[in-house]
Amino acid sequence: MINDRLVDAGDLPLAVRDFGGDEPPLLLLHGAGSNLAHMTTLARALRPRHRVITIDLRGHGRSGDGPWTWDAALGDLASVCVQLELDRPAVVGHSLGGMLAALWGQRHPEAPGVVSLDGNPPPTRADHLPGLDPEKAEAELARLHALFDAMEAAAGQVIPAEQLPDLVERQQMAARDMGANEKVWIEGFRRNLRHENGETSIRPSAAATSQLRALMNSLDLTPVYAATTCPELVVLPTRSLPEQEPFAELYEAHRRFLVEQARAVPHLRYLALADASHAMVIEQPALLASIIGDFLAEHR
Repeated sequence: MINDRLVDAGDLPLAVRDFGGDEPPLLLLHGAGSNLAHMTTLARALRPRHRVITIDLRGHGRSGDGPWTWDAALGDLASVCVQLELDRPAVVGHSLGGMLAALWGQRHPEAPGVVSLDGNPPPTRADHLPGLDPEKAEAELARLHALFDAMEAAAGQVIPAEQLPDLVERQQMAARDMGANEKVWIEGFRRNLRHENGETSIRPSAAATSQLRALMNSLDLTPVYAATTCPELVVLPTRSLPEQEPFAELYEAHRRFLVEQARAVPHLRYLALADASHAMVIEQPALLASIIGDFLAEHR
């Protein structure tokens, strides 16, 4: 039985979806701008081997708003564990959720394992782009950050009511183009709509988006990996998303950096997943579930 509920995290409520079962518990975390609904297909694929709990991270979906810090988000996960009586859960996350999984593993050596599905901060310096001419690297980074600036400026804006049907239709088309479950994808879109005082906007808010961007831009995972003693797996992409193609050389160089970063930590397990992009959770959920389940089973 799937059970949706709100968990009291002290300063805000957290929406969770418990897929039930008696298997070892696993927290499954979404990326920035997503919510627990977007993880449904992967959660269902993991359910035969784990009791899967998905969470709307603070500022997303049906969870409350609060200042975004790594400590606050990790405290939210701890609150979920206490409220749901989860003993030593594995933590698996995509994108932002993968960064949280890595930080959880650093702080919880007793964890049976953590898995990051391309949970990597964006490139911010030329040395994050090995093999690219430094001058070109700086120019490409400036171009990329200008795009991110525009996306940040648009975050949390009010959506006129007459535009909502068109937005839903575009989301349906996007789901079909990616091969995603259309019903699940539309639930995810609607779950991030905020209706307040007769106006509709998309979560996360402008403030949360700004805080998240600053946190991810300043995060260095190399010392986190080095300090982690619980089993850890990092799954890396091998190709760009269609929207990343205008920055193809930059992202190809950054993928080289991510492999070098992973190789530099002897006890870290990593996998460059064939024919996978940052959207690997949508592209290959069954394969990811098998990889995650096998990795965690090794360390029980």
